[in-house]
Amino acid sequence: MSKIHTLAALTALAAFSAGAAAEAAPQAPAARISMARARTIALRAAPGRVISAELEKENGGWRYSFDIRLHGNVQEIGVDAVSGRIVENKSEGKVDHD
Repeated sequence: MSKIHTLAALTALAAFSAGAAAEAAPQAPAARISMARARTIALRAAPGRVISAELEKENGGWRYSFDIRLHGNVQEIGVDAVSGRIVENKSEGKVDHD
C-alpha cells in the first residue's frame, strides 16, 4: 500500500473512531434547573457541606448528584435536572478520613 493510501486509510479510521466515540457518550439535555439551584435544593434536604457534585444519567433520566457531609456522615442527594425534585436521599455512611 502506498504512503498516500495508508495516510488516507488512517485518516478515515480516525474520523470514524471519533464519530463512534461521540455517539457512544450520552449527551446531557439542557437541564431546566442549574447546578446552583439544584445545590440549594439539596442543601435544604441535608444542610451540610457539599463534598462532590455532578450531573449524571441514571435510570434513563438526568440528575444532579451531591455528596454532602452532615454530622460525620455522607448523605447522597439526587435532584432531577428537569423538575428539581429530590429523587434520592440516602446515607452513604461515615466520612472516610484516609
